[in-house]
Amino acid sequence: MNLLSLFRRKPHERPGFMLYGAAVGAARDGWFYERLGVPDTLDGRFDTVGLYVALLIRRLRTDPSPQGAALAQAVFDAMFADMDVNLREMGVGDLSVGKKVRAMWEAFHGRAKAYEAAVDAGDQAALAQAAQRNIWREEPGEAGPSQAALALAGHALGVAAHLAGQPLAGLLQGSVSFPATPGTAEGNPHAA
Repeated sequence: MNLLSLFRRKPHERPGFMLYGAAVGAARDGWFYERLGVPDTLDGRFDTVGLYVALLIRRLRTDPSPQGAALAQAVFDAMFADMDVNLREMGVGDLSVGKKVRAMWEAFHGRAKAYEAAVDAGDQAALAQAAQRNIWREEPGEAGPSQAALALAGHALGVAAHLAGQPLAGLLQGSVSFPATPGTAEGNPHAA
């Protein structure tokens, strides 16, 4: 191994960060916080970003090209590099950052598995139940998930379908679009 290989970027690193940035932008839409009542807190924002990233990673991992899986890993790496930076900027001590990032990774992994299973089954109710438990930190009652959780799940299924229609070639360039939320005017404000 030569010294230059230590400084060489991974082939999908830049598009991974670009795709992750677009997911963050989409997850910041006020519709989630103002209309659906997603907690506008660090945890609420992490969970909304996590939902978008999970849907994006699902799209990439299910692509028949091996480049899809490699790009999915780059998006994941970008997310947790960003989490590391954000924790440090918030003043979390160096010795604690690794533990906190690991806890965030575990939380994301569990949520992503639940979301992916529901999306794969096309089960809006199961997706809403997972969202209500993870995003609102509430167990669905006997009547089922809340209207807000059902609305979020319906939107997430639309996001998954929208992502499925995007060619890998554009994604490999870091270009992705997310559909507008129901509270957003026409057009696509969530593109990179």
